[in-house]
Amino acid sequence: MDRIKKISMEILETYKEKFGTDFRENKKIIDDIAIVRSKGLKNQLAGFITRFIKREIRQNEEKLAKEAKSGNEERTSEEQSASTNQEEPLEVTETVSENKSEESSSGNKV
Repeated sequence: MDRIKKISMEILETYKEKFGTDFRENKKIIDDIAIVRSKGLKNQLAGFITRFIKREIRQNEEKLAKEAKSGNEERTSEEQSASTNQEEPLEVTETVSENKSEESSSGNKV
């Protein structure tokens, strides 16, 4: 497998932008850019390159998702703490003043 990895990495260094996640397409690309007489070797190279590209895409997606998730959590916690600090005193103040008004108006009637 070391031979397959080495050859595949050499191919990817030069032609990485041509390869994708489709095995058959990668096999055709290998036919175009290299002379590989062995069908088995060509399949192994195309398979390794396909797995490598898929793994790279998945790792990038996970990294972006993790960054987005941590960024959203930070923003959400900051927004919650900011909104909580601003809203609570206002609500308590309004509620207290309303209760005092009701008590004083009920006291005036008696």
